[in-house]
Amino acid sequence: MASSSAIRKVTVIGSGLMGSGIAQVCAQSGFKVVMVDQTREILAKAKGGIESSISRVAKKKFKDNPASSTQFIEKTMSNLSTNVDSAGAVKDADLVIEAIVENMDVKHKLFRELDKAAPSRTIFASNTSSLSITEIASSTKRLDRFGGLHFFNPVPMMQLVEVIHTPQTSEETMKTLMQFSKDLGKVAVKCTDTPGFIVNRLLVPFMMEAVRMLERGDASLEDIDQAMKLGAGHPMGPFTLLDFVGLDTSKFIVDGWHQKFPDNPLFKPSPLLNKLVGEGKLGAKSGEGFFKHGKK
Repeated sequence: MASSSAIRKVTVIGSGLMGSGIAQVCAQSGFKVVMVDQTREILAKAKGGIESSISRVAKKKFKDNPASSTQFIEKTMSNLSTNVDSAGAVKDADLVIEAIVENMDVKHKLFRELDKAAPSRTIFASNTSSLSITEIASSTKRLDRFGGLHFFNPVPMMQLVEVIHTPQTSEETMKTLMQFSKDLGKVAVKCTDTPGFIVNRLLVPFMMEAVRMLERGDASLEDIDQAMKLGAGHPMGPFTLLDFVGLDTSKFIVDGWHQKFPDNPLFKPSPLLNKLVGEGKLGAKSGEGFFKHGKK
């Protein structure tokens, strides 16, 4: 439950897969949450998805106690409200978490508006997985109260949160964000504002190097996947992982890093990855990527 954190009221901007997941874990943990998106229809769908997810959590958590299960669902949902007015939704927020499209211009526009509407004490955080927190924060006047909170998908299941500090993020802000992450029942790790933070900074170059090995004809994709599973103890190989991450998502990250750091060979784009994305082969979500998948 929310107790030891300086955070009580949380506003989550964006109700997609990540935004709704973040809103769910905040509400489950006892925080008052306002989830914001562009239309009431989008929000109603997201709220319905959250209620279904919480029902599954409650069924597992209180499998022998239906009354406690019902109470858990009702209490969690009572902590969650929705709003289409982002400026209005941040007026008494202690923390604002942005989880919208990975586009710097769109994020800048949003944070400029929020910066004017939110109290000066409010901490801002972005859930971006690949963009610079420092650059996102530059659109505001609260550089000391701006950090990154990078959750992982699916948020209710994944334990890790990367807590990102820029050169301007204050120690107090970092302490608050770390404590907040722990109050959600997550394991929090700190990182500077380096491209991809910890996980993606290691994972994306690893996956891209596997693609380059395939391009060079060093080994087949099946053998590369098998080798990393059996030789390195990975739960899945890099090509299976690429298909589940989404080839378009991986390409977006690599292209962005290459544009910013053109001399870094780890961020060099892949002709094969570009070709597959151009053909609409995006991985599991499209039915085919490096492997064929049954369409849902």
